[in-house]
Amino acid sequence: MLTSKQKRFLKSKAHHLKPIFQVGKGGVNHNLITQVNDALEARELIKVNILQNCDDDKHDVADEITRKTNAHLVQLIGNTMVFYKESQNKKTIELP
Repeated sequence: MLTSKQKRFLKSKAHHLKPIFQVGKGGVNHNLITQVNDALEARELIKVNILQNCDDDKHDVADEITRKTNAHLVQLIGNTMVFYKESQNKKTIELP
């Protein structure tokens, strides 16, 4: 579990990032989870955007991605989610 200080730090790191994945009409599927896992291993901190044609609630989408990737939900603002997961091989972010 991330502390509020760690979340604040990660939010500042994620501010300049662009969303690299989009959740659309298909919702959260196995392919999306696999790609998010790979991206989290490479980058540790990513943004995911929810498109307007997504039928699922944004909180449900965030919970499902968090649960299936074992990542931490740093922020859910509007239709943009920020996820953090410590990399096993390429650790670049040192949490306070």
